[in-house]
Amino acid sequence: MVRRIDVTGAGGVRLAAWEFADPPKDDKERVELGCEPGVLLLHGLMGRASHWAGTARWLAERHRAVALDQRGHGQSGKPAGGPFTREAYVDDAEAALVQLDLAPAVLIGHSMGALTAWQLAARRPDLVSGLVICDMRASALGAASQREWSDWFEAWPVPFATLADVRKWFGEDDPWVERPNPARGSFYAEVMTESDDGWGPVFDRDQMLNTRETWVYDAHWEELAQVQCPTLVVRGLDGELGRAEAQEMVRVLPRGEYAEVPDAGHLVHYDQPEGWRAVVEPFLDGVLTG
Repeated sequence: MVRRIDVTGAGGVRLAAWEFADPPKDDKERVELGCEPGVLLLHGLMGRASHWAGTARWLAERHRAVALDQRGHGQSGKPAGGPFTREAYVDDAEAALVQLDLAPAVLIGHSMGALTAWQLAARRPDLVSGLVICDMRASALGAASQREWSDWFEAWPVPFATLADVRKWFGEDDPWVERPNPARGSFYAEVMTESDDGWGPVFDRDQMLNTRETWVYDAHWEELAQVQCPTLVVRGLDGELGRAEAQEMVRVLPRGEYAEVPDAGHLVHYDQPEGWRAVVEPFLDGVLTG
């Protein structure tokens, strides 16, 4: 079962959160069921809460698992004037933790969502009991990376005639794909919506570029070093986060741990869901038992 809960984010932006499984009736039942701490799942750029459905279902066996559609994404608000700053995303995640009564919670973030998670953990350690960083770099990516993304967006053959075309292009024909990847095709099919002309993204691509611009030029090591809770850094063996940088992130973190998932790229939890669970679940058990 999944239910939607609306949250008010920074500046009054409406955010859609999705709670998986039947929620406990009260705090006593939640403790008896072993559902503490809560878990807030934060997707990456262009993602949506539903990308966490598989993870959230097994999390819900022992935790209160909630995934958030971040501003500009999924069914959350997409204000024309933004803001889409780092501060806005972190403020939104903080608001979700408080309004959903999840804290102290474990934050699980993928890519940009991981950056939001560790920035919030650094700022509000009282709200965060544990942290999972999935395939997000702490180093600055730079101007060339932003230009590549802009060019990539221009290459999208939108609108797509069918969802099958979406899956094929992102899974096989996209010039960014080194080899066929059906999981990638499914990932992007989930963020498409149908209009009179065909299928296109549920998000505004200019808003995505504006969002990305607020963090690609900066390094984020300082905030990482301020995270005091147990933290697991996970990378796909073929992902965007290299082994050397991931291990340096673990070294910088006061309570960092490292894990990698074979045969996985950037979309670790989509590429290898069982491998992802195998590294994340023991870490969460450790946080749960203290």
